[in-house]
Amino acid sequence: MRFNLQRSKVRRRVLTRERQPLLASTELNRVWALDFMRDTLYDGRPFRTLNVIDEGNREALRIECGTSIPSARVVRVLNQLLEVYGRPEAIRLNNGPELTADEFVDWAEEHGVKLLFIQPGKPNQNAFIERFNRSFRQEVLDAWLFNAVSEVQTAADAWLTDYNEYRPYDSLGNMPPALFRPRVFNQEISNSELST
Repeated sequence: MRFNLQRSKVRRRVLTRERQPLLASTELNRVWALDFMRDTLYDGRPFRTLNVIDEGNREALRIECGTSIPSARVVRVLNQLLEVYGRPEAIRLNNGPELTADEFVDWAEEHGVKLLFIQPGKPNQNAFIERFNRSFRQEVLDAWLFNAVSEVQTAADAWLTDYNEYRPYDSLGNMPPALFRPRVFNQEISNSELST
């Protein structure tokens, strides 16, 4: 005997985002792209990576590895990047909970960084970082077995150096990202040093 009761469906509220055009920036620090990846260690424990690139010259700014990367850690990583590379005008990202958290949104407003959210379910709107993720997965995450997150971080750092300094790109005139254009480190400091 069965009861013919209808179950109410729980509907999640989906944020509506306007489609952002994906324009290839040719200026450094105009737009950074940010995304997460997931994988597992040899023993089955999950870990994540936070990948950040500059769309202007396709330079990979950081790969941060950890078992958990909450919004507070994302903010900490971005603050470290600001000290080295200066402030981007905008960051292109998806709608993950770490990136829609108040702490992260407040950080962006405080630093004057525009957040370019892609539409849910449309990763091709963040194509530069998705292409980077594919290369990183094929050449590092799928190529090696890791026992600890520290091993992943070491391999990621070594691969990042190779990616930025030795790998030429057609879109950059067959130059690696680090040589495409010299990066201006902390514009305010260099300007103030010239004036004294």
